[in-house]
Amino acid sequence: MATSAQTLIIGGGIVGATLALKLAQQQQKVTLIDARPALTEADWQQKLLQRDARVFALSIASIELLKQVGAWQLIAKSGRKADYTQMQVWQQDGRGELNFGDEAVPQLLGSMVEPFVIEQSLYQRMAADDVSEYLTLVAGHKVTLLDWRGTQQGYEVHLDNGQTLQGKLLIGADGRGSLVRREAGIELDTLDYHQTAICCAIKTQQPHRATARQLMLPTGTLALLPLADVTEDDKANPQHWQSVVWSLPRNKALELLQLNDIDRDSLRTELAAASQYALGDIERLESVASFPLTAQQAKHYVKENLVLVGDAAHGVHPLAGQGLNLGMLDVAALVATLFEDYQRSGGKCWGELATLRRYERTRRPHNSVMMHSFSLMNWLFAGDFAALRPVQQIRSEGMYQVGKIKPLMRFFTQKASGL
Repeated sequence: MATSAQTLIIGGGIVGATLALKLAQQQQKVTLIDARPALTEADWQQKLLQRDARVFALSIASIELLKQVGAWQLIAKSGRKADYTQMQVWQQDGRGELNFGDEAVPQLLGSMVEPFVIEQSLYQRMAADDVSEYLTLVAGHKVTLLDWRGTQQGYEVHLDNGQTLQGKLLIGADGRGSLVRREAGIELDTLDYHQTAICCAIKTQQPHRATARQLMLPTGTLALLPLADVTEDDKANPQHWQSVVWSLPRNKALELLQLNDIDRDSLRTELAAASQYALGDIERLESVASFPLTAQQAKHYVKENLVLVGDAAHGVHPLAGQGLNLGMLDVAALVATLFEDYQRSGGKCWGELATLRRYERTRRPHNSVMMHSFSLMNWLFAGDFAALRPVQQIRSEGMYQVGKIKPLMRFFTQKASGL
């Protein structure tokens, strides 16, 4: 026997879990399928003891969405976040600097939060009485088959434990390598930057002062992002930990990673010099990791009874920290579109193809513009073309002039906030 729900979501990460909560809050039956085993409270607490070098730069719009599902309140209560009120962007080889935010009257631009801190808050909310009646979590089992049963019935999803789930609407929130996207036969447009990002956590001599920093280097971008103070020692001497995302040509990144395996101080020294000692010397370095940099976009976001959200639909260069924020905007747009048509039809139409196409028309062009904008920025600042003297001069003068136009800076700040 197949277990029925109005909506099936495959992928229990931040985007999928947020979407599941939004639907459950509207008293829609939803089943969230996550291949990862469910974590106990002890498991969560063990993870929280460790500092994660990765952070998500949550925009104001993403924070608002997390507030709506009741997760942000738990994050704020935990204190495991680093708000930022300013952003600073500058280039190594030219004049001009972009400063977002008002130093005299600080206002929240966003917040840096570790991935598992966001996930814990979402999973805590799933167990709450106001949503648990409508939301079912199936964890620790992989999907083995997606079977479309026609427009009226939707999809049957088969799991590796023999369980079968049925839903009128199937949502793929299962990341860049999305099984849902592949099984639906939706192709990808891809772009390889031939870069690798080195990610780590660093303790600096000087505090970050609630400022997210990004240095545009000829080899790629170097981001210094505020990290939450975790230990008692951190709290006694706050704001000295940063998350680093350093984009480099792949060969250079591999060389630094191999050198770091031999000499633990080598990467710290190279990183401090590359940052132009913006926050003084680097005193400690932890949790070194790396990942290849690519961009991708699904050629279509929807099919009959099926829709993609988040990284399953699109993936962008991390230089502006907007990957998760784009996925959260997908969630808000999809929920609004679904319920608009549901209410207009008197509760009869759910996830019709015409509805899903309206969502696609809203989100895909926006995501395409963002993806290509980030690619253009990377192209203008890193690589052989960016090294040409005329390009350097135009780029430098452009940054200088843009930085002086306050209304334009306010516009860029608003767009970065997702508002």
